[in-house]
Amino acid sequence: MDGPWLPQDAAGILLVSADPYLQEEAQRIVAAAGGNLRTAVDVSAAIHGWDSAAVVLVGSDIRELPPRRRAPTVLLGRASDGDGLWRLATALGAERVAVLPEAAAWLAEHLSMSGSPDPGGMVVGVVGGCGGAGVTTTAIWLAQAAAEQGISTMLIDGDRWGGGLELAVTADDIPGLRWPDFSETRGSIDPSQFRDSLPMAGGFAYLSWPGTREPVQSPDAGAVAAVMDAARRGFELILVDIGRSGEAIRTLAWDCDRMLLLATAHLASAVAAGRVLNELPPVDVRLMVRGSSTTSVDAALIAESLDLPLAGLIPEIKGVAAGTELGRLLELGRIKSVSRFANAVLEMNGAAQ
Repeated sequence: MDGPWLPQDAAGILLVSADPYLQEEAQRIVAAAGGNLRTAVDVSAAIHGWDSAAVVLVGSDIRELPPRRRAPTVLLGRASDGDGLWRLATALGAERVAVLPEAAAWLAEHLSMSGSPDPGGMVVGVVGGCGGAGVTTTAIWLAQAAAEQGISTMLIDGDRWGGGLELAVTADDIPGLRWPDFSETRGSIDPSQFRDSLPMAGGFAYLSWPGTREPVQSPDAGAVAAVMDAARRGFELILVDIGRSGEAIRTLAWDCDRMLLLATAHLASAVAAGRVLNELPPVDVRLMVRGSSTTSVDAALIAESLDLPLAGLIPEIKGVAAGTELGRLLELGRIKSVSRFANAVLEMNGAAQ
């Protein structure tokens, strides 16, 4: 698979920050990644060379961008910056956020990939604008359709407070690693070994939280970043089931190249989706609407009110609730209306562009 699903290459690193700590950390991390770093202490000093640098790192001490310049690649900050760091990232339009020193290993790997001729696969997040929109169901159907098109696909369970995506994927107990198995991960993960370690169903690999009530150990930010990088390097398409988890939106959503926002065809759902939209990173966001002939709010009207392109209408399929409980969503994914819907969305997200 080529072209549409792959981000562009990158080379050259610019840091814009007057913070000595961030400068020192960036220098160390860039050196570990085998790159060369140019530092500018403020925006005015960074104007020349901003657009020619494929990787732009901006420190949390920078509050505005130079006029008519593209958004920074990564916003660097400290844990003490708190939630303000995420708000600043949204304001600046940063593609990624790295909290140092915790994310140092991830950033080094990210910079190494940026200089590689193979930048990895496309990460698409699926997020719920309201409860009951069918995020997990839709994510599974999209992964299934992509795999049937011959795209190397992975599905990631992004909500550790959910019931475990694997329960909806299949009723079988398929061997392979789950999220807690990466809780002790440090540094980078070999993409081939990572790919081979995952369970598979419907032609795609998946990484789920365990579908049990047992307490589990959660991977830290560095381990999650390593997993996401291995996924990007090991697959052509990575779908992330973010659900409506605020935690997942603050973390995994910032690894996504594109987002699919789901809503139901109701006024309250449109209002709720608008609030969620405000929390999403500044990437390409498309709307999908689940409704039926009995709903009164037109999907196109909801899309217009949110100022989003309408990616598709999620078909109402009898037995979805039971299929989710019994691990039979893949069977429903073979229904013609579901296949048509999923293939149309996949073309919107890559093949048709």
